[in-house]
Amino acid sequence: MSRVVAEDYSPIRDSGTQSISMDFTNHHPQPPFSSTATSPTLGQLLKNVGDVRREATGNGSETPVHQVLELGSTNLEVPRSISFVLSFNNLTYSVKVRRKFRLRSILPSRNIHRPGATTDSDPVGGENLFTTTKTLLNDISGEAREGEILAVLGASGSGKSTLIDALANRIAKGSLKGTKTLNGEVLESRMLKVISAYVMQDDLLFPMLTVEETLMFAAEFRLPRSLSKSKKRLRVQALIEQLGLKNAAKTVIGDEGHRGVSGGERRRVSIGIDIIHDPIVLFLDEPTSGLDSTSAFMVVKVLQRIAQSGSIVIMSVHQPSYRILGLLDRLIFLSRGQTVYSGSPMSLPVYFSDFGHPIPDSENRTEYALDLIRELEGSPGGTMSLVEFNKSWHDLKLSRNGRGEPDGGGLSLKEAISAAISKGKLVSGATNNDAISPSSMVPTFANPVWKEMAVLSKRSFMNSRRVPELFGIRLGAVMVTGFILATVFWQLDSSPKGVQERLGFFAFAMSTTFYTCADALPVFLQERYIFMRETAYNAYRRSSYVLSHGLVVLPSLILLSFAFAATTFWAVGLDGGLSGFLFYFLIIFASFWAGSSFVTFLSGVVPNVMLGYVIVVAILAYFLLFSGFFINRDRIPPYWIWFHYLSLVKYPYEAVLQNEFQDPTKCFVRGVQIFDQSPLGDVPTSLKLKLLESMSNTLGMKITSSTCLTTGADVLQQQGVTDLNRWNCLWVTVAWGFLFRILFYVTLLLGSKNKRR
Repeated sequence: MSRVVAEDYSPIRDSGTQSISMDFTNHHPQPPFSSTATSPTLGQLLKNVGDVRREATGNGSETPVHQVLELGSTNLEVPRSISFVLSFNNLTYSVKVRRKFRLRSILPSRNIHRPGATTDSDPVGGENLFTTTKTLLNDISGEAREGEILAVLGASGSGKSTLIDALANRIAKGSLKGTKTLNGEVLESRMLKVISAYVMQDDLLFPMLTVEETLMFAAEFRLPRSLSKSKKRLRVQALIEQLGLKNAAKTVIGDEGHRGVSGGERRRVSIGIDIIHDPIVLFLDEPTSGLDSTSAFMVVKVLQRIAQSGSIVIMSVHQPSYRILGLLDRLIFLSRGQTVYSGSPMSLPVYFSDFGHPIPDSENRTEYALDLIRELEGSPGGTMSLVEFNKSWHDLKLSRNGRGEPDGGGLSLKEAISAAISKGKLVSGATNNDAISPSSMVPTFANPVWKEMAVLSKRSFMNSRRVPELFGIRLGAVMVTGFILATVFWQLDSSPKGVQERLGFFAFAMSTTFYTCADALPVFLQERYIFMRETAYNAYRRSSYVLSHGLVVLPSLILLSFAFAATTFWAVGLDGGLSGFLFYFLIIFASFWAGSSFVTFLSGVVPNVMLGYVIVVAILAYFLLFSGFFINRDRIPPYWIWFHYLSLVKYPYEAVLQNEFQDPTKCFVRGVQIFDQSPLGDVPTSLKLKLLESMSNTLGMKITSSTCLTTGADVLQQQGVTDLNRWNCLWVTVAWGFLFRILFYVTLLLGSKNKRR
């Protein structure tokens, strides 16, 4: 009796050994799927999620136990049911690049060309003198099957990542030609987003979250609300076991400033957050790059387990080791966007032997193949001979076999997805209804908006709590600024000079609130690619992110506003009492809100932090210039008046002025104080009184040293603050904040498609 262990199974065997592929996930055989049977409801399906596998394993883990089976004969073949087959045919993708000008392309050449010959600089169809077309994928065809790993190999620039992006629908519609089908049905973009996952080459993770927390947040996003918290936690614990991360579960991810998990563990966490909902199709862009051989092997071993659980795994890999090659089921070698080999790793020696370049026994098969491809790329004919040989070799193999392999075991896409869900796949849930199409079987998002907002807010608060120094520094900066302003403008009086000093304090205080909001700029820039990865496959809605992003900042803005208001209001001697302080606090809070929203909007537009800071400082300087402090509204040139009304500083500045000078009984210029801001300010008081008496006789009204000449209303009139009252200025400032949040949402819709053009 021979023993076959599923854990040690490798698709590559010596020529005299027969390989046997088995599915050991379930102990009990599944009855054949029948489309006419009564379909279970979504609730019934989700109740069984996590239970099916516990029954199979017996220990509560979702990682199947690898059984040892006794086989009576080595020639016994156990057929494995294949539910999903992803086929792609004639994929072609070209981009236009700017043509490099050379002197010989501009000046007429003296050489006489043969009829029909062209030079490198001659424009061809679809090109011109300024652009040229570069083909990144050229007529690529193949298929990937459930339970197998399809690996795309090739040198740098061969088109590996481009092919993965094409299959994962990360190329803009219209740019890619060819067809992609799943079980013979055209794969729609919406359906692919729900049933698949994409793991980027870079590990985009929050550094201050632990491995368990990172996977738990992924579970909150991707698993439906109908699943209990305990079931989600069990799913995360089982996934941690499956990924081999048990010892690192409580360790933070880490970054350059914080020690965390190793590179191989980070890569497995990146895979884990995308397979938390057990997708049917998994795409990975070079998951082994940057890892040592042992870590790379462990990553691919995890991918093999994922494939054997009933998924299609498609990945690009630069140069796999001999051990990794033993885990792969299908290979596609690319050279400059063309297929030079497509088939099983076991067929590599026969293929290259038929081509006339047999692989030595001592050589690594993939290394030899890649070296040969590079050598051909440098030859005059390039790899065209190998491309043509690959086509003829496949045609010959098909003619020998007489027919191709069946697609998807005869199941339609709807039937296959229903059967997969009933076995515990695609935990995000689906509704089984014979009257609906496959594209509407699976919900676009696993959770409602309010649930997504709650999870996003919780994650943001947790990240902020792990790095308290960031808010501490911002609060310290606001307190120091308030302390300096309070000591510089200490207890201002109600003289004409005090009026000018109040105007200067308000202008600087309001502009400071906007400048201190610049620290919001790197927040989204650091999260941009995490956001793009999570929303690309419908982890949550963009609107949920924008709403939670706005809610999370409110507590910190309230605290900052109160700290600044309390530090400066009574120290400077502002008017209005308790009600005046409350309005002063509200307008500062509105200023922080508008400034934070403005900077957040810019973070969705600018590509990096340095450019963002330059733009923020410049625009805020313009806002201050046109706010009405340096030049009254009536004095602004007509062609710049529009900027005055767009200035974010204008409205809070006018609001605090009205809050300060609203008391009609308070006087700011009395009698001889009228001369304080003139060259007569230094003359003796007796002479000033005589001047007042002379002015009284001329004007026909009595002006004494106690006569009020300027009230708060006069100050507002002089400053041109007559359009809106203070409450309207407050509402306009708040509205600016909401407007910039809406614009931020628009930038996310337009700029985060995460697709090639």
